[in-house]
Amino acid sequence: AKGNEYKLSTIPPFNAAMKVDQVTRVKQVFSPSFFPGNIGSQTRTPIFIIGFVRSGSTLLERILDAHPSIVGTGEDSVFNGRLDTIRNEIVDASMVGDPRVLNRKVEELANDVVSDMKSRWEVIDENMHHEDDEEESQERPYPLRFADKMLTNYINVGFLHLLFPNALILHVAREPMDSIFSAFKHDFPPGGLDYTSEFAGLAQLYHCYRDTMEHWDKVLPGRVTHVRYEDMVTDFENVAPKIIEAAGVPWDPTVLDFHKKKHAVNTLSTTQVRKGVYSHHFKGWKRYEKFLEPLLDLVGNRVEYDLKTTLPGYLKTDGEPVKRDAAPSPLSKPRLKPTENV
Repeated sequence: AKGNEYKLSTIPPFNAAMKVDQVTRVKQVFSPSFFPGNIGSQTRTPIFIIGFVRSGSTLLERILDAHPSIVGTGEDSVFNGRLDTIRNEIVDASMVGDPRVLNRKVEELANDVVSDMKSRWEVIDENMHHEDDEEESQERPYPLRFADKMLTNYINVGFLHLLFPNALILHVAREPMDSIFSAFKHDFPPGGLDYTSEFAGLAQLYHCYRDTMEHWDKVLPGRVTHVRYEDMVTDFENVAPKIIEAAGVPWDPTVLDFHKKKHAVNTLSTTQVRKGVYSHHFKGWKRYEKFLEPLLDLVGNRVEYDLKTTLPGYLKTDGEPVKRDAAPSPLSKPRLKPTENV
């Protein structure tokens, strides 16, 4: 707690109004009538992973990256890195008043993102494999899909859809308090996640995330594919093939051993993921419920997230978690009843 207090004393107070205003502007701009038809690149090359922090995105990315035709491009999102350029050039093209100019510009911007993804992967791949791996390198196929993980791109789904109307957007969601508490107790590098170290800022960030995801489901119904983290863990051998199927590539059984594959990019979750899937951490926050009561009050009725995995063809099965190089235990504690929202 004292560490969090010191960290927060070194940065400006959390600006909740600015964050709420950002979400409000997104809702106003990206209305159902905003999206023109027949615009954007038709490629399915990119796969975008979005969600709230500490929601299980590393597990999802590693499942994808375990497939020989899919690669992750790291924590530094290519799309997000080009977002200012994308936004400004779309505005400029729109001002011309000719739909053909806008169409050409959007497709050009999309092609630039894909080109950068490929270049990023080529650098990562070259750094991962030494010269004595030349024969192995020749055997590896060039990837068909590139997974771009930037959780905060949930705010940018409108731009993702505009540029890539056919690309897979995967939203990974976790039991709210497990995700929120995990965010609170982790010391992230300085940056946008500083305010997860305080209850008020963390709760506000979570509400803005939920507000935004509800907006996309309303204005772009079915566009975002939801994946519950708990389903990935407890029903792994059924969920994994559906993730790969949604990516549009043939199933490869080596995906089931994703945790054995060397991966170029490390996150706070990487060590956990190397152990395989496990569920003993479900409801881990309950051990600290008394301490977390002020946070529970701030999260309010959003301590529950009634969101189902929407992978095409996936039917949830009931049973024990899949045991793969781990010692999981089933989720047995009852869900917390919602409290009044604030």
